Amino acid sequence: MAKQKTKKFRGSRTCGGGTHKNRRGGGSRGGRGNAGTCKHHFVRSMQRGLSFGKHGFKRPLSTASDKVIVNVGELDEAIEQLVIDGFAEKKGEAFHIDLANIGIEKVLGSGKITKPLFITANEFSSVAKQKIEEAKGQAKASQPPNTE
Repeated sequence: MAKQKTKKFRGSRTCGGGTHKNRRGGGSRGGRGNAGTCKHHFVRSMQRGLSFGKHGFKRPLSTASDKVIVNVGELDEAIEQLVIDGFAEKKGEAFHIDLANIGIEKVLGSGKITKPLFITANEFSSVAKQKIEEAKGQAKASQPPNTE
């Protein structure tokens, strides 16, 4: 779309912006610097993580409650490499892995499982548990460490 608009205004002096005096000052962009961070540029200030508020309180977009997740399908595909790297072990046909060692907190149920996986993690979705048990594996919930 932008190309057609550019092509349309070739040869014109102001590209559809009215007289040559328009689009001159900072008012055409909503102010200069951090103007409008609490008003018309609020979303922009949130995305950039800038301080705002009367006395500069800061509220980042991401919170500490964001969890590190993985899908069972991704684990199934990567389990051979995880054994080679020393994060998992193979006992007979089954693979045993503790996801707390890798830093993964929750297992979600997207993807297919072709191998029996014995997974230890803080949390499992209901679909992930069901898929793991259907593949003759086991989903074991570990207790998160207490930080008291």
